[in-house]
Amino acid sequence: MGYTHVGIGIGLMAGALFLQTPVAAAAGDSGLDIRSRQTAHGSTVTVSTTACGTETYGKGESEVAGAFHLFEGTSKGVLTGEFTVPAGSSPGTDTVTVKCPPRTRITDSYELTARRPDGAVEAGFGQSGSTAPQLALGAALVAAAAGGGLVRLRHRANTNRN
Repeated sequence: MGYTHVGIGIGLMAGALFLQTPVAAAAGDSGLDIRSRQTAHGSTVTVSTTACGTETYGKGESEVAGAFHLFEGTSKGVLTGEFTVPAGSSPGTDTVTVKCPPRTRITDSYELTARRPDGAVEAGFGQSGSTAPQLALGAALVAAAAGGGLVRLRHRANTNRN
């Protein structure tokens, strides 16, 4: 009976991963790789592409940030450039266009967020600087859960013997 539950769990996980495969394949159709840790004003956005072939230079343009250049880096055939999202830009979608000689043009978009997160998350335990009480409470909860699990396992083992 225990193996049935494990098999069902594995089957559900495999099914969920299988259903996400077409979405992951469709996401890379543009040929542009737009990366940023935080896409709010003041953050740096890196754009790279392999669609330019053997070219060593490309021109890029962001609707929000303006023009930037792409150059070949350490990887042959990969052009990379970056730009900074200007202060005061509003949240929404920014479209990036890259042009390579002779007539290659690639366009993709990414989302701009409202603001960059700043500071610690308030969770009701006071200021973020005092972590000792939080760690002690967390350790006590983990110990209680482990003790409860051990009691339950011991109780099950004793009922199976009778």
